[in-house]
Amino acid sequence: MDRLSHAAGQPADGQWPAVLAEGRPWPMGAHAGEGGVNFAVFSANATQVDLCVYDAAGAVELARIPLPGRSGDIWHGWLPGAAPGLLYGFRAQGPWRPDRGHRFNPNKLLLDPWAREIVGRFDWRCAHFGADPVHPQHMDTRDNGADALKARVVQDRFDWQGDVPPAIPLADTVIYELHVRGFTRRMPGVPAELRGTYDGLASDAALAHLKRLGVTAVSLLPVQQILDESRLIEMGLTNYWGYNTLGFFCPDPRYAATAQPRDEFRSMVRRLHQAGFEVLLDVVYNHTPEGDERGPTISWRGLDNRSWYRLPPDQRDRYENWSGCGNALDLNQPRTLQMVLDSLRYWVGEMHVDGFRFDLAPVLGRGARAFDRHGAFFKALHQDPLLQAVKLIAEPWDLGPDGYQVGQFPHGWLEWNDHFRDTARAFWLGGDCTRGEFALRLAGSSDLFQRRQRPPAESVNYVVSHDGFTLADLVSYDMRHNEANLEDNRDGHGHNLSWNCGWEGPTEDPLVLERRRRLQRCLLATVVLSQGTPMLAAGDELGHSQGGNNNPYCQDNELTWIDWPNADQALVDYTAHLLSLRKRLLPLGLRWYTGLDNAQGLQDLAWLRRTGEPMTPEHWNNRMSRILGAFIGLPGRADGPLLLMVNGRDMDASFRLPAGQWVGELDSTAADGRTTWRRSEAPDPDHYMLPARSMVLLRDAGPAQAGWPIFKPTSPGSSIP
Repeated sequence: MDRLSHAAGQPADGQWPAVLAEGRPWPMGAHAGEGGVNFAVFSANATQVDLCVYDAAGAVELARIPLPGRSGDIWHGWLPGAAPGLLYGFRAQGPWRPDRGHRFNPNKLLLDPWAREIVGRFDWRCAHFGADPVHPQHMDTRDNGADALKARVVQDRFDWQGDVPPAIPLADTVIYELHVRGFTRRMPGVPAELRGTYDGLASDAALAHLKRLGVTAVSLLPVQQILDESRLIEMGLTNYWGYNTLGFFCPDPRYAATAQPRDEFRSMVRRLHQAGFEVLLDVVYNHTPEGDERGPTISWRGLDNRSWYRLPPDQRDRYENWSGCGNALDLNQPRTLQMVLDSLRYWVGEMHVDGFRFDLAPVLGRGARAFDRHGAFFKALHQDPLLQAVKLIAEPWDLGPDGYQVGQFPHGWLEWNDHFRDTARAFWLGGDCTRGEFALRLAGSSDLFQRRQRPPAESVNYVVSHDGFTLADLVSYDMRHNEANLEDNRDGHGHNLSWNCGWEGPTEDPLVLERRRRLQRCLLATVVLSQGTPMLAAGDELGHSQGGNNNPYCQDNELTWIDWPNADQALVDYTAHLLSLRKRLLPLGLRWYTGLDNAQGLQDLAWLRRTGEPMTPEHWNNRMSRILGAFIGLPGRADGPLLLMVNGRDMDASFRLPAGQWVGELDSTAADGRTTWRRSEAPDPDHYMLPARSMVLLRDAGPAQAGWPIFKPTSPGSSIP
């Protein structure tokens, strides 16, 4: 709780003025100053906006005072005698004309969109809905003030102790996606009272695991304060993933071990930075919890529905539902865009985070309808002196028209690459895939990024994320098993490109288990060693299973909490070895490869058949073969050329080696991935027996020489045809 100058931020005599001073129209929200608090809120179409002051319990309205100042579309006022700790809300008067997009209802107390702290519990009672439940074209006249959510005036002060962002180069970045609660809820070594909290993530045990792995950035599932949907509450479930943001400036208190979630979040960031890790936030600026026209009036809808939301031009009483959650915020409106930018700046400037992953990001870049990579949101970000320096990652699809925009975001943005995900799954798990498609993904997805003059690092390569099967389940289930979600197993993806390896779910069959272990290691190696920015999902490195549930968004329990007690420590060691190889060797670098000869007659990248000969178009397009090699001979490489060999078949295969003093760096069939293989000690030095379902990385330990093999490119100007 913030230190208060007097009880609940109220004046010493307990009396509020009948009239406010005009104050100023900036900054937005409530900000304490010497002797009072300034309030500023946006509404372009209201006829009056009232400030409502409440007692410390939030139950009794102590004063209702019109904001006297209006500067353009900003209403503002100065409340003398107020201080941090004050509880407040707004009421907006204006037309009730849903057919014209207006839903003003002064009977509903409205939450400040710029609130820094939210007080109360939203109970989904009928009085919170702006429309009459029987006659929705008429307003509901019940007053909800006593039970509505309120904002608290805060005084933000924190000792950062010289905190400096790690500023990790993109070339070295490895993203680790995790859920704050689920990551440490069952983690040994974390004090019981800290498990599942911000402090838990900053604990010695959590940091030790992150260091052991070798990741560089934690990407947190939404930690901005959310609202659980009424449907989930009625079923006894909760919005575990958190993609339903209520407070865009508020760390969610459900993840706090203390009564000071802001300070606890900052302490977590500070400790992660000290340990060398960046902190990325998954943020949801595409919709709000108010839902569609049947939803409650909490904040934005009551302040100015027509300005905040995207409404169909011919049906202003409805909403454009491009998020799948009932509504879509309209970032073409300057003040809506300002709220988003103010929020981002707050999390970077005041909370010291290092970047963002934007949920359903095309919504943010849409003009009247179409996605525009040169839109106002992107331009505003790129010119902002604070935000232009952080990492920006797009989930590049939404539910709107032409919503699939992979590869279409501006320069400087990273994008989740589901082409990589699906191709890697298909290649290893028996789907329809050619060697050419697989090589294309290994080499940075040039079809998506190079042709738009974007670097390969902007492809975020992953096989598993929070959304879908875990890695262990990907090789254990053919079908989803989402019965616990209480939707008759209809929710979640039906097309998973998974393979149960011969048995659905848990088994003690040693052959099935060995097949699953091999495939998990191959999939991890594919992500880590490919060209681009790798992303791992927490728990995949230790064999965490969700029992085949591929949509556990509503499961806040041991189904989703990482299963540390049964962790596969060998798989953890294997993943750590992979990441150490990437850091030391960076097999495929951050430049686009050409396959062309340089002045010394050396190629930077050549693709090989198992015979050691170059690929030709008919070999690339063969949908049956799963064997290929990549000779990475980048001139000037300190560690010498590399040879990455892949066998996706169910049997061993002999691979003819190029000239070189080859030594083993990775054998994915080994439990820890390590190998002592040396060509000079091999029974057949000209061939490598490539195990079934494996990835092997060899390094030429000899001096650089003109004898490196020369291969003619199969497709000039790109790394593969």
